[in-house]
Amino acid sequence: MKLTVVYDNEAKGDLQSSWGFSCFIETGAKKILFDTGWDGHLLLRNMDKLSISSESIDILVLSHQHWDHIGGVPALLDANQDMDIYVPSAFSANLRNDISSRCRSLNEIKGPQQICKGVYTTGQLGREIKEQSLVLDSGKGLYVIVGCSHPGLAAILDAASAFGDVIGIIGGLHDSQEYDLLSGMQVIGAGHCTVHKANIREMYPDAFVEIFAGYSREI
Repeated sequence: MKLTVVYDNEAKGDLQSSWGFSCFIETGAKKILFDTGWDGHLLLRNMDKLSISSESIDILVLSHQHWDHIGGVPALLDANQDMDIYVPSAFSANLRNDISSRCRSLNEIKGPQQICKGVYTTGQLGREIKEQSLVLDSGKGLYVIVGCSHPGLAAILDAASAFGDVIGIIGGLHDSQEYDLLSGMQVIGAGHCTVHKANIREMYPDAFVEIFAGYSREI
């Protein structure tokens, strides 16, 4: 599998940065986009500069209903309506109806399940803010792709570990203080809304990676 961050608060090269997160995942059989950032035009420009065709996306997974993760959906749907989209069932009925009218299929996620070969969702987690994370089986261990980690690392990693051993986490880690749970990770890719990057880097200097739009990794 290959991961490419296409939208983040930080960017390198000729890519643009903006508040939000989006990650493109190539599994070999499927091409998946996780979240869309908030500015759809910026998302599509970054994807174009990375030679990622919007029409090639088979699956769109949305972590939670916050503007900085779903704002790019309308522009993406203008470019590609032939996608299977996975959203937490807590998404508003109006938003679900609007999305479902413009895509191949809309799948409302409650519990953990397989999305396609080697790719799983934790299911919607959290109390006030319902959020799902993506779990990728690299064949050597699991990588968790997170939007903002609102449900907390404990809940996310517990749900992900049901599919195997978690060796990496990439995305927004918010202001979590559960850093001890990252012990043993091979990759800690902290981006977007992560508040305590310096603390995480100090605790896990060998695993810490600061991600940005343009960051890419084979797993």
